[in-house]
Amino acid sequence: MIQAFAFYLFATIIVASGVMTIASRNPVHSVLWLILAFFNAAGLMLILGAEFIAMLLVIVYVGAVAVLFLFVVMMLDVDFAQLRAGFARYLPFGALLALVLLTEIVFAIAAWNAGGIAVGAKASPIDPAMPNIQALGTVLYTRYLYIFEAAGLVLLVAMIGAIVLTHRVRRDTRPQNVSLQNQRRPEDAVRIVNQPTGQGVKL
Repeated sequence: MIQAFAFYLFATIIVASGVMTIASRNPVHSVLWLILAFFNAAGLMLILGAEFIAMLLVIVYVGAVAVLFLFVVMMLDVDFAQLRAGFARYLPFGALLALVLLTEIVFAIAAWNAGGIAVGAKASPIDPAMPNIQALGTVLYTRYLYIFEAAGLVLLVAMIGAIVLTHRVRRDTRPQNVSLQNQRRPEDAVRIVNQPTGQGVKL
């Protein structure tokens, strides 16, 4: 009974937070509602026994991604009145997309109620006595090893691409030439002048 109450409580708050994330006029408030949704999703993962995923939701999504969103939204000088001006122009496309997503949800619910989806047969067998993190690591590094390595390569390519795109050459700055600096001798850099008294310095 307690588990059912906790499940419906977390699920209700997640749905309400998702709606408020979309409906809030202030983008800062939208990010705060998103953080609340992440916290309650972590509670659902705890109910399911996936403690590792729950901690990932709190540490990675709340502690890094959502906070990054919050700082970016607060630091950027965005004209939200200008963004809302094009709402009517994109309304037909948004309505069509919402209709497609609603149709997919209806078909998914109908297929689930019809039966025949053997989820347990497709999943990897896990020893009930094995801890959650150990079971996740065993499945990830045995059955899904190549997919895990491919995901790492994709992230590596994305990181290199982001560095290349942001590393642009600026024409208004003087770049540093380390080779010329190392080749410079002390006598070329320092000049000792015996300056007579009462005369200015000749440059």
